[in-house]
Amino acid sequence: MIKLPGLSSDEVLKALRKIGFVYAPKRGKGSHAALYRTDASGKTWLVIVPKRRNLPQGTLRAIIEQAGLTRSEFLKLL
Repeated sequence: MIKLPGLSSDEVLKALRKIGFVYAPKRGKGSHAALYRTDASGKTWLVIVPKRRNLPQGTLRAIIEQAGLTRSEFLKLL
């Protein structure tokens, strides 16, 4: 199993934007950011990222899962 590095929410948002995620216009106010992406098959992925300096490992794993990525795919985006 691939170990995930300690990341901030800004680093996670930057990585997700590289693969086409954009900010959801009516979601993610306050302490969370919401991003979405629609893939070629029409499936929409919604990811909620809490704004923190250091994201807990469980939260980071959940974000990767919500985005429909594997750990290795996510690490390549960093």
